[in-house]
Amino acid sequence: MKNIIKSILAVALITSITSCTDEQDLKFSQPSGSFAILSPQSGESVVLSPTTLTNPGLSLTWKAMDYGTPTEVTYKVQIDKTGDNFDTPIVLTSTTNTFATVTSEELNAKCLQAGLTPFTQGGLDVRIRSTVGSTETQEAISDVIVYLVKPYSTDLPKVYVVGDFLNASGYGNNWTPGNAVPLSASAFGATDYEGFVNMNQANFEYKFLPTNTSFDGDFGDDGSFAGSLVQTGETNCLGTGANYYYVKANTATLTYSIQPSAWAITGSATPLNWPAGPGGTPGQDQNMTYNPTTKKWEIIIALTAGGNEFKFRANDNWTLNLGKDGGDTDSSMDFGGDNLSVPAAGNYKVELNLSNPRNYSWTATLQ
Repeated sequence: MKNIIKSILAVALITSITSCTDEQDLKFSQPSGSFAILSPQSGESVVLSPTTLTNPGLSLTWKAMDYGTPTEVTYKVQIDKTGDNFDTPIVLTSTTNTFATVTSEELNAKCLQAGLTPFTQGGLDVRIRSTVGSTETQEAISDVIVYLVKPYSTDLPKVYVVGDFLNASGYGNNWTPGNAVPLSASAFGATDYEGFVNMNQANFEYKFLPTNTSFDGDFGDDGSFAGSLVQTGETNCLGTGANYYYVKANTATLTYSIQPSAWAITGSATPLNWPAGPGGTPGQDQNMTYNPTTKKWEIIIALTAGGNEFKFRANDNWTLNLGKDGGDTDSSMDFGGDNLSVPAAGNYKVELNLSNPRNYSWTATLQ
């Protein structure tokens, strides 16, 4: 019996010694040494522009993270708005190199996501996160630099028109912010909102919303119904007459207006030529029809080419007229813009799209 016990103890001792030896032979990857961003330096800056989308917006180099053994390291460039302490870090790019470059377009999108204000210089905290393996273990974080960025925005600021006219006009359920019709300002930071809204109801009520998600901060009439807006103690704005309205609102001057508009095509390229005399003769306009399904004005008409031209105008006069945008060749339009034309004579379906505020356009499709 004693011999059996001795044998068991001997085996246990050998196993213990072997186990300890094996543990000493194993090597685990452990972070060591410094891990720092080499360039750019904290405080460097960049101004981003939509005219240089593919230019480098941020070029980074950093020191390799030393894990003690040869291993492939994955680096993720993380950013956050300065002061937010990487509460919700945004990954700018991922690489196994110790350098990375992102374009101006990519950086701009991430800056806006992080909360930087367009056309205003803001601080962007930048750091590198390193990990090992596909499971991203052995995390290490570099130092943090502040990169100063002035991002841009190509989206015009908007307000939204909501009311009891939405359903009758083809927009959806009444008084539903998600169905509200957008108006756009002329530039970022501007408050001169405009757009066209179909209000196909004899009597209607409406308000202006800062967003199309809720009624928070909504604007209404001050009770005088003379075109003055207020945000506190407001009442619904009122309108009479089913029409396609040119709507304006200014949230700084607190004013608004609506103007009925019925659109037509006119010019030497049309069968009735240009309207005669100041203001024109109503019968010479080629009236278009509003299609509530496509939300476009349309007409099928014979147009000539060879120097003959045309424009779009509302209400049989030139107060509201649309032509070519700055003399370019695309389909965008300006109020009071240059005359338009088609490349060849023929019978065309002409459509005027006013549903995208400040991005009005037209098409002419040969039939």
